[in-house]
Amino acid sequence: MDFDTSVKLQIYKTLAATSQPPVPAAIAADLACTVEEVEAAYQRLYQERLLVLEPGSPTALRMAPPFSAIPTQHVTTINGKSYFANCAWDAFGIAAALHRDADINSVCGDCGASLSFQIRDHKPVPQECAVHFAVPAAHWWDDIVYT
Repeated sequence: MDFDTSVKLQIYKTLAATSQPPVPAAIAADLACTVEEVEAAYQRLYQERLLVLEPGSPTALRMAPPFSAIPTQHVTTINGKSYFANCAWDAFGIAAALHRDADINSVCGDCGASLSFQIRDHKPVPQECAVHFAVPAAHWWDDIVYT
């Protein structure tokens, strides 16, 4: 496995276990490498659109899709642990990535209404709802934070 993949997997492992993003020093300790090597991997992963970093920071993690490294209105709860998602769609992605039942709470971006969904046995519990994607998928990376 190449080094960048090892860094990426360590990020996801930490997010899954703790619901918190790791700092490069922790990854360096886990992988027995230097912080500078991890920071360089962050940059390459960012360039490949596998991570999103905070604007102006070479190492502050913003997104490791579907996980958000910052608090958002989209929360997936699994076994009593809450994970922030980048959007309502990613909230479902967290349950899929962790292969667990989940309770999802979000807020409608249009009207502000509370939204609740459940994942059971790897499937959403059926309920009536409407989904709207404000930005076409082909343009998500034009401004991934807004999207």
